[in-house]
Amino acid sequence: MSFSQLQVIAVGGSGGLGAPICARLRREGAVVTVLDRTAPAAESDGFLRHDLALPEGIEAAAAEVAARRWDIVINVAGIQHFGPMERQSAGHLMASYLVNLVAPVRLTQAALPRMKAAGRGHIVNVGSIFGSINFAHFATYSSAKAGLRGFSQALRRELAGSGIDVTYVAPRAVRTPLNGPEVMAVAKLAGMTMDEPLEIAGRIVAAIRARKREAYFGFPEAVLAPINAVFPDLVDRALLGADRRTAAFFAGPIGKCP
Repeated sequence: MSFSQLQVIAVGGSGGLGAPICARLRREGAVVTVLDRTAPAAESDGFLRHDLALPEGIEAAAAEVAARRWDIVINVAGIQHFGPMERQSAGHLMASYLVNLVAPVRLTQAALPRMKAAGRGHIVNVGSIFGSINFAHFATYSSAKAGLRGFSQALRRELAGSGIDVTYVAPRAVRTPLNGPEVMAVAKLAGMTMDEPLEIAGRIVAAIRARKREAYFGFPEAVLAPINAVFPDLVDRALLGADRRTAAFFAGPIGKCP
């Protein structure tokens, strides 16, 4: 598949993972518009400023998405809370679901009529391994990404035969500013592997090019994901030690939550 002159909108395209995805697509000839609350640091072909953490921001963004025909919609925006759920503020909790789940669903809905009229298009939802392995201390992020995965599967079945593809990609932890100091501290203690954004961006673009239905990145996480779907008790036991260490971290004097 060639990206030459394809109209792409990257929701969250200014972020740590969105930016290298956009750069790679532009190098391959795509015309890329970024939708984000902050302007992209690198050059883009267009910029739409909207705050997807607010319902009115999502609706304003949906109106602009609906006004044009897009060949590819990439939903990559995301925010997360790491820590005991009771320490997450009510505002941040609501924003987590708005950005991670409601926005991609609503913006996809806005793009579909023109895609259906053209008989072609591609929806790309960037989820997370956390949407298949629902990790402790990431309760809202994991559950929102699980919802995005379910939405992608349902939409793919609904659009069968329409000429519109749906791709769901699930990276493991990526070394971006999305991971705050607490995440990095626990990752170091646990020896957690974090992938580099440029590498994952390349793999996501390859999945888009191949029009893959789903793509999961990272070992052993990609292996544990299907096991968790069938034998969650096994994964519970496998993660128990790490979960206890993380709980101890937050019980100590340095454990904080954003």
